[in-house]
Amino acid sequence: MNDDLACLMYLLAYDDAAKGPYNRSRTELLVRTAALIDLALRGRLEEDSGGTVTVSGAQPTGDPVLDGVLSDAAAAHGWKRLVRRHRKQTLTQVEDRLAAAGVLTVKTPRTRFFTRRLTVNDRAVPAALRARVSVALHGNGPVTELPAADAALLALAAAGGIRSVVSRQDHKTFRGRIDACTERLATYAPGLEKAVRTLSTTMIAAQGGMGGS
Repeated sequence: MNDDLACLMYLLAYDDAAKGPYNRSRTELLVRTAALIDLALRGRLEEDSGGTVTVSGAQPTGDPVLDGVLSDAAAAHGWKRLVRRHRKQTLTQVEDRLAAAGVLTVKTPRTRFFTRRLTVNDRAVPAALRARVSVALHGNGPVTELPAADAALLALAAAGGIRSVVSRQDHKTFRGRIDACTERLATYAPGLEKAVRTLSTTMIAAQGGMGGS
């Protein structure tokens, strides 16, 4: 799980008071985008000249979250469509994976009208992750020298408005550094950078019932 961007993104979005993500519908999109970035970093997803996402290689990753995204990508969608597609399922799979790893404890609701409650078993885990992203945000070194995963997590946390990670003041003060981290995604696919830059709009549409399945 150490290099699993979807799981790391979930832990960044986790809120103790909410007993789950700070905002479930937003986190669905953040986790889904993190999985796409993870696959792009691994060289498993590429972009053709028309902006369509293509799958490289035929072997599964062995991770049900990533393999599910790869299966979706085989249908030749664009990045934005893939961000929205099956996002609820992806989030649940990430939670189940973290629970299986002993990171989360899941309490299933008694009726379908309530969401399940999730508790991080060791609060030091998300705290350490937030500190790691904080170093990326406040560091003086070039963004190009940051680990690709850290730059991606910072870009996503800022795009998703996770204030426990990137405060409003941080967003103003370090706008250039956040922008540079987002721009790095174009190294893997121009459309991936655009998908992250428009996440806030995608989140508004999703919360209004316009975000796709």
